Amino acid sequence: MFDNLRADVQSVLERDPAAKSKWEVLLCYPYVKAMAYHRLAHRQYVKGHTTLARWISQHARHVTGIEIHPGAQIGKGFFIDHGNGVVIGETTIIGDNVTVYQGVTLGGTGKDTGKRHPTIGNNVTIGAGAKVLGPFTVGDNSKIGASAVVLKEVPPNCTVVGNPGRIVRRKGEAPKVDLDHVHLPDPVKERIETLEHRIFELEAHIHQLHGTNHIKEDLSNADL
Repeated sequence: MFDNLRADVQSVLERDPAAKSKWEVLLCYPYVKAMAYHRLAHRQYVKGHTTLARWISQHARHVTGIEIHPGAQIGKGFFIDHGNGVVIGETTIIGDNVTVYQGVTLGGTGKDTGKRHPTIGNNVTIGAGAKVLGPFTVGDNSKIGASAVVLKEVPPNCTVVGNPGRIVRRKGEAPKVDLDHVHLPDPVKERIETLEHRIFELEAHIHQLHGTNHIKEDLSNADL
């Protein structure tokens, strides 16, 4: 238990520059409490005490604002920053060194049975407000942008943004730990900028043709 607690505290200190001390993390970070509750609930769930497990997880939700179903399987080095509004479903599987921000849902679509929730690979970062819904895999080292809605599988080393989620970047090599989930490509913005540039070119061409026609008209009048 104490080894897990030390690992949770260390995860916060390594990834959140706002954390100044171990005592601050222990006293002020709901993620630490949520994980302690989850480990207790998960043990009861595995033993078949599902009602007790759910009661513990729901109590944890009231205390921390983080709802983790006791059936969820979570790897080492997991970190929830801020945490309010995070929901993790029963059949979710989370790998090692995964970072999740506030408002994230790892949920189901309501259409599946059995494995209903996503599998998150190692070293994945999921931005604030993102929704990952369904029984598919998000590959190792991938990043899900803030407010993205991901409904299908994400290969390793990819960046996904938008609603519905679109892969906007692929990498051939696994990156170092990168918690920047703000400076991500915006394909819609890039497309709009391309269209605006093309409109500017066409307008300039029209003005040029319009000016040429005026010159021709002036020459015709002069001949008369």
